[in-house]
Amino acid sequence: MLFGKIYTRKRRAGAFVSLAGAALLSVTALSGAMARDAAPAADQAEASQPPLHMLVSLEDQQIKVYRGLDLIETSPISSGKRGHSTPTGVFSILEKRRKHFSNLYDNAPMPFMQRLTWSGVAMHVGRLPGRPASHGCIRLPRDFAKSLYSMTDRGMHVVVTREPADPVRVSHSVLPQPFAPATEVASLSNRTIEADPALRGAIRETELNASLTLAQPENPDFDQPLRMIITPQKLPGRIQVLQELLNQMGYNAGPVDGVPGRKTRAAISLYQEGADLPVTGQMTDALEARIHADAGYEEPQNAMLRVRRKFRDIYSAPVSVKDLGREIGTHVFTALDFKPGDASVEWIAVSAEGGRGGAPASILDRIEMSDKVATDLAKMLTPGTSLTVTDRGFARNTGLGTDFVVITR
Repeated sequence: MLFGKIYTRKRRAGAFVSLAGAALLSVTALSGAMARDAAPAADQAEASQPPLHMLVSLEDQQIKVYRGLDLIETSPISSGKRGHSTPTGVFSILEKRRKHFSNLYDNAPMPFMQRLTWSGVAMHVGRLPGRPASHGCIRLPRDFAKSLYSMTDRGMHVVVTREPADPVRVSHSVLPQPFAPATEVASLSNRTIEADPALRGAIRETELNASLTLAQPENPDFDQPLRMIITPQKLPGRIQVLQELLNQMGYNAGPVDGVPGRKTRAAISLYQEGADLPVTGQMTDALEARIHADAGYEEPQNAMLRVRRKFRDIYSAPVSVKDLGREIGTHVFTALDFKPGDASVEWIAVSAEGGRGGAPASILDRIEMSDKVATDLAKMLTPGTSLTVTDRGFARNTGLGTDFVVITR
């Protein structure tokens, strides 16, 4: 079984070597030392496996389990019946219990329960009649549920879609790469050296142009995948921005409420008078541009990046999404395995809403972030980190004890 743990039986090994036919040397200790050396290597190999993630198709009534891009197991399921439909979207495992009983439905047994929402959706052992039959949970065959339970950890992604979906490899400059700090050593040009005889022969040219690569600081949370999300944020309207800027410049446009009332019109008239413009009290595109320029106004970024670790917020920063009026859909990008010191990592993508919004790479083409934000993410990046880009809301189902939960239906 692909999901079964592999157990190795340790054998006590001993060997004897004859030296000059007189001395016998036991190498049992040597074998033990080799075994001890091999154990950490095996642990490291296991830790460096691609991340495990699960894709559930309600249309196919099937769950597919992947390690990175490799499909390692499939199983039939039974999802929610009519009136109790299983929600589609991006989830993660919030809680695991080998023995659990329903709090909602007559204390019904739910063996090998893996919770996806605190409102009652979970994966667990249950009857599979070949059609949707549950009250919203995802029922699994017992053997499969038991094996899956032994392989998963809290925080692992489960993406539930209507139609079947599969991960694809994706490469894009927006996706974070491991941080590789380098400090350039100050260099003197040959011309500077020739101009100062005291420098000749004192410094080798190779030393002048050397580049010193610094070791990356150890990340104590390197084994904890990050959960990141980019969502659009509502920007203030034109009138609100104008009111805010006029107030900042001392023209008293009244409350920043987006309503061009008496105070706002009076403030515009005062500004027009001071700027030797026709006094109309009305906003025009030209006047708006003039006020923006005088106030040093810069268009705010229209989306927000948020980062969680261990179900808690640790970072946020504004970013931009081009053509925000176009659909985005919901796309999950996941970093594969890498080791500390690696210079790069590969990413995969899953579209959680079929073709809505376009292909994953085309969505990344629309995202812009500052160099500082990109560097911050590179410093935090860990294997298995995911980035969800969506125009759906997440706040309603996201709280303490969850990752970013995005419901698509």
